[in-house]
Amino acid sequence: MIIVGIDPHKKSHTAVAVDAAMGTVRGELQVQADKAGHRRLLAWAEELDYERRFALEDCRHVSGQVERFLLAAGEEVVRVSPNLMGATRRGARTYGKSDPIDARAVAEAARREPDLPRACLAQTEDDLRLLVDHHDHLVGERTRIQNRLRWHLHDLGLEASIPPKALRNACRLDRLSRELASLSSVRVDIARQLLEHCRTLTLEIDDLEREIAHMATDVAPELLALPGCGALSAARLVGDTGGVSRFRNEAAFAMHVGAAPVPASSGNRTRYRLNRRGNRRLNATLHRIAVTQLRICESARAFIARKQQEGKSKREALRCLKRHLARRVFGLLQLVDRRLRRRVNDIHSQSTPIVVMALT
Repeated sequence: MIIVGIDPHKKSHTAVAVDAAMGTVRGELQVQADKAGHRRLLAWAEELDYERRFALEDCRHVSGQVERFLLAAGEEVVRVSPNLMGATRRGARTYGKSDPIDARAVAEAARREPDLPRACLAQTEDDLRLLVDHHDHLVGERTRIQNRLRWHLHDLGLEASIPPKALRNACRLDRLSRELASLSSVRVDIARQLLEHCRTLTLEIDDLEREIAHMATDVAPELLALPGCGALSAARLVGDTGGVSRFRNEAAFAMHVGAAPVPASSGNRTRYRLNRRGNRRLNATLHRIAVTQLRICESARAFIARKQQEGKSKREALRCLKRHLARRVFGLLQLVDRRLRRRVNDIHSQSTPIVVMALT
């Protein structure tokens, strides 16, 4: 068996095939990052060994196309995080950095770590992730515009009457527009343009939030039933997880989201330290759910109080709550994953042609 490590780039992909048992290099290839290059890569791997596994550095903005091609061809694909690849490369006896060195480091990391997350075709999850990412980008752009607008309004003497978060309110924007209409200067013209841009972005964000809420309600009603989990949080959990079936158990999922403590023991003393790795966006989503539950749920407050009575600080108790939520979310994501898989199977069964043979 061989493991084909791939270092993906925007214009080219470099692949190195490594023997899974011995670790020796069986071949090296660089192809263009297009469909013809993907077909050439697959044909080259088939010539090397009929039993193979592909390992991709998890840079989905450049590896998504080749990953989808390999999955559609029925190949087994695992994802190697850039941090794991970098650590493997630094521990190798070969110094330097190049595409073949990185590709071999990806293959060695996949050979050394047999439980890496497996890639899968997840169109609905990918759509949710793209929508939430686009929402976050629009909100960030609106925040930058609001900050610039506030400085201009402060110079014009109009900023003092604007409370925080008021620049997303249509009535407040209309009132500011009327106040700016009575003034005339270059700064006023810039403020008007920023105000209209802010109004446009707010409308786009509101439309996008309604679309995400509608999709999350259809895909993950179980997550929306979880106290503290709104539509954006549910969409982020489904989208960034990318198919919960790729995790072997809830402990692996908790480690992926950075909610599982990291062992830090020495000698006979058993202790753990804070996990600062994992998917930080998923970790932030769990944190928001936990903080919201502390505000609205008596059971969450009782959980924190019980942990504090055991000698933990409030921060440590909150981390325990996040670990508990990771376990709960993993079970809910399994229900979502089964629903999505059934829909895919139903679509495939409906699209399969039925041949009726006449008996003579």
